[in-house]
Amino acid sequence: MKNINQCHEKLALRVNDSNLNHHLWNNNGTWWVHYTVYPTPVTAERRRKSLKTKNIIVARLRRDKILHVNVAHAIQKAA
Repeated sequence: MKNINQCHEKLALRVNDSNLNHHLWNNNGTWWVHYTVYPTPVTAERRRKSLKTKNIIVARLRRDKILHVNVAHAIQKAA
């Protein structure tokens, strides 16, 4: 029998290849990443995390690392 309480969180990413700063926003000089996950099929959760940098290049690298980890985690859960 399957465990009904088993987590099936899904990550929702829309990437615009022409926008190098996708999922980033600048809040008073500090860059943040934001994205949406779906913990259940009927709920959505916005996640925001400070990248703790004022440098856009560093922010992009940190965003890519965070999103890569979350995508890998979502793939692992689905398997």
